[in-house]
This record gives sequence, structure tokens and C-alpha cells, in this order.
Amino acid sequence: MQYRQLGNSGQMIPAMMLGTATFGGSTEFFKRWGQTNLQEAKELIKTCMDYGCNAFDTADCYSLGDSEKILGEALKDYKREDVFISTKTGQPLSENPNDIGTSRAKILKSVDESLKRLKSDYIDLYYLHCYDAKTPHLEALQTLNDLVRVGKIRYFGISNYSAWHLMKMLKIADEYKLQRPVAQQVYYSLAARDIENELMPLALEEKIGTFVWSPLSGAMLTGKITRNVKNIESSRLNAGGAWDMDMEHLYNITDVLEIITKESGYSFAQISLAWVLSRPSISGLIIGAKNTTQLKDNLKASSITLDTKHIQMLDRASQTKLPYPYWLQRSSVEARDPYPVARY
Repeated sequence: MQYRQLGNSGQMIPAMMLGTATFGGSTEFFKRWGQTNLQEAKELIKTCMDYGCNAFDTADCYSLGDSEKILGEALKDYKREDVFISTKTGQPLSENPNDIGTSRAKILKSVDESLKRLKSDYIDLYYLHCYDAKTPHLEALQTLNDLVRVGKIRYFGISNYSAWHLMKMLKIADEYKLQRPVAQQVYYSLAARDIENELMPLALEEKIGTFVWSPLSGAMLTGKITRNVKNIESSRLNAGGAWDMDMEHLYNITDVLEIITKESGYSFAQISLAWVLSRPSISGLIIGAKNTTQLKDNLKASSITLDTKHIQMLDRASQTKLPYPYWLQRSSVEARDPYPVARY
């Protein structure tokens, strides 16, 4: 397992970590993703550790805390310093208007509850799970800074922010001499390249580590769906949401994946994951798995280096028209800089 730097920090983390949204499955929404019980979780975690993947991602909203509980119980067999845990807060946990968002009161309450469920004295990386328009950036930053100072969290980041919201947060952190976020968690895959327009260039410029959730677009890029195969029995595929997409665009990508699979011997998933790992600013991928066979197959992607020809084929097949003003910027200065948008 290769290790990468966590943003501009000195922390090194594995290029792949296990996402635990399937742990528990005790709410109607997450039941569609999976219902991994404690014993199954232990088996997945042991597989990860055997492969050198000692990082695990969860959130307080995953099955309303049950994911954190199962993860904390499953990690009891390991020394705390030997594992890296990230969790998140901000999504609604009840109908209480103060049980959503990233206010100071909410963050402080959520951290203590997550620590209790995780059976840990600290959280390695703590995310604000979603942008909260009602809470000032300064309030959230001062709270997170206090938590770093007292040792309840080591680092913090944001998830699902727009680039200008993240840039504003960085500016305020610098202005008030507060800790900066070191990471962002984003949706990115061959089938969803939106972050390349702003979030990726920002991450490169400001040295923000990028962790990718759903790098396989909810199983869309595993071979279960191709131009000639329409296997949509997967619960995550049926869940819709982020994975609703232009199917013709998806088929253009899977057509190329079929060719590369035959030429390389790698699976659809391995190729798709290796492509994301090759992109700029990527610190790691958050991968889910329902069984150890699937997990082992995906973890092997961290050691794959795709042929340049295959990368170019995937780039062309997955490229979509740039939104304004990026198509104009590219056409205006491409003679001087062939990649004026993301600068890579």
C-alpha cells in the first residue's frame, strides 16, 4: 500500500481507506447501502490491515451513529496509534433544528458523542460533512481550532463544499491565525469529473489533500452496467442520488474499460480506481466493500500504474464539455497553456 501526504501536514496516510457507510444499515436510507454487522466489519478491517490499509472513514449520520459504534468495537483489537480514523458531522441527526449543521454547540456535542461511540480519546481527521450557510466560517474554525488545541482532534477538513466557500474559509483561518483545513472530501470518478474545474486547482494551489468518496460512482464503474449488460440489482445503483447520470456518457466510458480490461487483465474497478489515484491533488480514496473478496480486489488498485495510452483513452472517453467560463479560458489560452483550467 502506497502512502501519501495529508495535505500540507506532516501526516502520511494510505492511498486507500475503508469507508464504513455500510456498517450497521439500521436506518432505511443506509439499509440500501448495506448491513455490515460487527463480525463482518472485523473481517473487512483485518483484510485492510493485512494489505497495509490502516485508515477508516465514518460519519455520525451513518445509521445515526451505528457505523461509528461498530467501527469502534471492531478496532478494539488494535492499538489506537496503529489506525487512522476520520469521521464527520453536519448532516441532520434528528428533527431538532440544532441537531444539524456546524454551529459551535453542534460540533462540540458531536465530537464528544463520536469519541464515545468510537471508543477513542481523539479523532485523527474530523470533517464538516456539508456546507452550513447559517453558521459563520469563523465560528466553525474557532471551534475546530479549540478541539485541535485540547487534543480531541488532530486535523480537520471539509466535505462537499464549493471552491469559493473553501477559499473563504482558508482566508478567514489565515486572517485570524487559526488552524487551516488540511483536507477535503469530494465526489470524483471517471463518470463525475466536476471537481477538476475549481476544487482540484484550489487543492493544488493551497495544498489541500483530496479524499474521494464513491470513486466507482456507486458501482456504476464495476462492470455491473455496460452497453450490453444492465445489471442494476445493486442496492446502491437503485438508490439514485449522486449516481444519476447520462447513460450514453457512462457507456462511452465502460466501452473503453472493456478494452483496457482485455489488454491489461485488470478489473473494471481496479482500472477506475487506479485512474482516480493518478489524478492531481488526490491524497486517498474511500472505498466501500460488502465482502473481503471485493475489498481485496479494490485494494490492489493502489499498486497499479496504468499505461499512458490507457490513461489517455480514459481521459477522452470521460471528458465532458466544460462549463463557462472554463471552455472560453481553455480556447483562449490553449496555445500558451494546454491545461489552463486545472494546470496539470
